[in-house]
Amino acid sequence: MNDILDDATPRWRFLEQRMQDVLDRYGYREIRLPVIEQTGLFERSIGEDTDIVSKEMYTFTDRNGDSLTLRPEGTAGCVRAVLQHSLYNGNPLRFWYMGPMFRRERPQKGRTRQFNQIGVEVFGPEGPDVDAELILMCARMWRELGLEGITLQINSLGTPAARLRYRDVLVEYLTDHADQLDDDSRVRLRRNPLRILDSKNPEMQSLINSAPALDAYLDDESQQHFRELQDILKAAGVGFEVNPRLVRGLDYYAKTVFEWITDRLGAQGTICAGGRYDGLVEVFGGKPLPAAGFAMGLERLVEVMGADAAGPDPAPHIYFICAGEHTASAGFALAERLRQELPPLKLVMHCGGGSFKSSFKKADRSGAELALVLGEQELEHKIIGLKYLRQDAPQQQVSWDGLVPLLRAELGL
Repeated sequence: MNDILDDATPRWRFLEQRMQDVLDRYGYREIRLPVIEQTGLFERSIGEDTDIVSKEMYTFTDRNGDSLTLRPEGTAGCVRAVLQHSLYNGNPLRFWYMGPMFRRERPQKGRTRQFNQIGVEVFGPEGPDVDAELILMCARMWRELGLEGITLQINSLGTPAARLRYRDVLVEYLTDHADQLDDDSRVRLRRNPLRILDSKNPEMQSLINSAPALDAYLDDESQQHFRELQDILKAAGVGFEVNPRLVRGLDYYAKTVFEWITDRLGAQGTICAGGRYDGLVEVFGGKPLPAAGFAMGLERLVEVMGADAAGPDPAPHIYFICAGEHTASAGFALAERLRQELPPLKLVMHCGGGSFKSSFKKADRSGAELALVLGEQELEHKIIGLKYLRQDAPQQQVSWDGLVPLLRAELGL
């Protein structure tokens, strides 16, 4: 679990603000969900036999004897909130959320045990149009962030009935080649065989590539859904690759699945994954309700952005020094007036005393463009000294009344 220090947070804020702006423009509304949920919520949604539930969740018993878990993902909590508060009234629900998730995985590049996600969920629409909307929204986010080299893979899992037929065929094939399966895949063969197709074990890739393809078992409805999705993406100019090995192993997933992938993060190349989970609401006891969504890891996106995407400059515009007795009261009042009348202004007050020389050293180190100096004589005549810290220009004496228009012009505010 890592600290995100002040030299990195400008990139994070830039990323978060750009993505929130895109979500607003597409009509998605923010929902804020608890970090801790009942453990059973994730056991039901993710599956007790999955690595996440059996190995990776941070679970504890509270004083009342309830089993609670730090959320490993956000979809389950969002579905719970929709049902608990009876949010669905026949109109589509478009939600997004952002915050930390927790999994006790092996830390590596782009993967930490506390990590941050933006999640997006849609409830109600069942056609390929909303699947396309989610993908197009991601593509716009990459453009807004200036990211390149991100490719899209898509697939269809079909209806539950079609996937069940395929599951039987896949199990038969893998059972015939059980001697080529690694230990994890032998466990998955009994519990979740489709997840074997996700294996990154290089020694199994030949076996996986020769496995029966899911698309041969899709029903007509799923094939039509997938064709219409591809038509929308092509018309919108979004390139993609159909990857028949792209799967989600849990039964409530249906039809569209997709991943956005980069080659800049090594083995952890997926920066965004999503798809339809039409059966999940029923898992929680609700009436059938189509749903789709995606989640993206912010640590990975910040890594892809790199140091060049510095975000907004955290340096202040002004460093304000009060020198001499009785100047602090007037100085702080004047600073508040400047912040009020120049809302974009970033102004840092010098605090802690010290010599005039050391105060100017701190002003220079702050990165500010200008220093304002209020001494006893300036206070008496209601003027203030203005010193340029980043350009060779003479110091000025400015009246308090003339300070706002001068700063607006000098700083472009």
